[in-house]
Amino acid sequence: MVRSIVALAGALLLAASPSISTAEPQAAAVSTGHITGAVLDAGGHPVEGATVTLLCGCLPRSRQVKTGKDGRYRFEGLPPGIYSVRVQTGGADLLRHVEVHEGERVEAVIEVEAPKRTELDVILDASRVTAGPPPPAAVQMRSSAPSSASRSASRSASRSVEMMRLQREPASREAYAHIAENGLRSVGDAPLSTFSADVDTASYSNVRRFLVQGQRPPKDAVRIEELINYFDYDYPTPRGEDPVAVSWELGPCPWNAEHLLVHVGLQTKPIPSAKVPPRNLVFLLDVSGSMQAPDKLPLLQQSMGLLVDQLREEDRVSIVVYAGASGVVLPPTSGARRSTIRDAIFALEPGGSTNGAAGIRLAYQLAQDAFLERGINRVILATDGDFNVGTTSDGELTRLIERERETGVFLSVLGFGTGNLQDTKMELLADEGNGNYAYIDDLHEGRKVLVEQAGATLVTVAKDVKLQVEWNPAEVAEYRLVGYENRSLRDEDFNDDTKDAGELGAGHSVTVLYEIVPATDEGARRKKVARRVDPLEYQGERALTPAAASGALMTVKVRFKPPKGSKSRLLAVPVRGPVKALRKTSDDFRFAAAVTELGMLLRDSPHKGSSSFAEAERLARGAKGADPHGYRRQFVALVERARELP
Repeated sequence: MVRSIVALAGALLLAASPSISTAEPQAAAVSTGHITGAVLDAGGHPVEGATVTLLCGCLPRSRQVKTGKDGRYRFEGLPPGIYSVRVQTGGADLLRHVEVHEGERVEAVIEVEAPKRTELDVILDASRVTAGPPPPAAVQMRSSAPSSASRSASRSASRSVEMMRLQREPASREAYAHIAENGLRSVGDAPLSTFSADVDTASYSNVRRFLVQGQRPPKDAVRIEELINYFDYDYPTPRGEDPVAVSWELGPCPWNAEHLLVHVGLQTKPIPSAKVPPRNLVFLLDVSGSMQAPDKLPLLQQSMGLLVDQLREEDRVSIVVYAGASGVVLPPTSGARRSTIRDAIFALEPGGSTNGAAGIRLAYQLAQDAFLERGINRVILATDGDFNVGTTSDGELTRLIERERETGVFLSVLGFGTGNLQDTKMELLADEGNGNYAYIDDLHEGRKVLVEQAGATLVTVAKDVKLQVEWNPAEVAEYRLVGYENRSLRDEDFNDDTKDAGELGAGHSVTVLYEIVPATDEGARRKKVARRVDPLEYQGERALTPAAASGALMTVKVRFKPPKGSKSRLLAVPVRGPVKALRKTSDDFRFAAAVTELGMLLRDSPHKGSSSFAEAERLARGAKGADPHGYRRQFVALVERARELP
């Protein structure tokens, strides 16, 4: 099969869209494909000496060639996947995406000129998604007949997607809160570890954006728990009345041979897609001037276009926009009116300054007007985070959102764009709104967030979820919680039902890792568990209870409330061995350890020990498991990319 694609592209900087594929994993034996093509100038003449780079998570490393006198390039022996083709010539830096199916040869001709807008085709699987109406003057894709019936309409579908142009705004405008990493704590000094559950994933896709652009992310942009929780894990689901199940695994710590690693997993009950309740979704969209870059509003529009085809008649969608003023673009509209919703989405244009608070108020009013008593009620804020007019202080905004969350309407936040990302503010808004914070760096991530995760996972099954671990000093001398620094709670907050904490949706999982120092013998126990302050004059050392001899390392306590309840329930699970050899641990254990190593290396953590990019890659490569969406394979490619950076 031969498919021909012609794309018109301007002189661009490298787009924010990741060049790491999330295509489906290939089978054990497949027929490889090819990408061939030519680079032409505006007059249709071949461009000699252009550098063409091919990138994909399905490749062990990137490939690069130079075009000849005829302007042509060729890549052979390619496994199925979505490839990013980067062309650099004469000041132009172009990025476009091509999907290669099994045994297929794709002809991709790239014409270089300098228009203000750039369009290209992104080939999508129509059985999974279709985007909204194409922007004007889109380039068409010509495809020969499919080689088999199995690749019929779903394989020939394409939608035009405006290519994202990264306009490099000053990096200093991106704001990240300082993270003081958790260190080792003595069980004698601090027998309890208390924090809020977190299912945000924004840090991973943001870190990916930096790595794909060939940059190291700022240290404080790396929140290790969000890197870990980006991935799915195979945890047992709850069996009884509790909406949450707790599992654990114990093995060696890969970056410190003297320590152990405890892997704790929380899993909520999933619900079938057919039983997802009606959704009342109010999109609050930033259309200010700062959103004009193609990796902002245009990417947002295309991402929302993917959601439209998943809407049902009982769903309701509203759109509120805000810039210098706020307004309703789309009143509550049935999901059956897809063309109306699409028209409203793709008619949006950026302009003006930002009045975020006024827009939030209007969005909440609209959500209340269409409130579904037995449904999902959610405001989804999409922005680059620039609130520069009106109620701008974080305190005023969060107090507004705190008041509104009591109405039963939660707030989720989607971040877009480069150079102006106000990460700290956006995470804070989502936390206070009882929602989640995600960063969308390309159309794949848009599909993940707005299609794959906009159904059952929006159904809250447990709210104000807190965790508290009590350590057994007979077994553990010291411990270190990996990540969750900005989710820390006071020990007394655990039993305080007035304290807000994280929410978990149906089918959500939460992964928690602890690095621990075993209390291996009496001398070590006395040395490591002893207080790090002078002995107390009026009190003696605390005596161990009989439970200390049980062999349990710790007890994991989870406190949560029903979605509409105000009184919490407690789930307590003791954790004990055996300690498995690393090679006998699960794929989930080793993969989460690999993600942790990458996070510590990017942060240059004082706790990284013997971590290395090579070790993180080795662990992850051997722990991909089933990987139905290719996310773990993508991670391996990201580690390779990070290792190559100076």
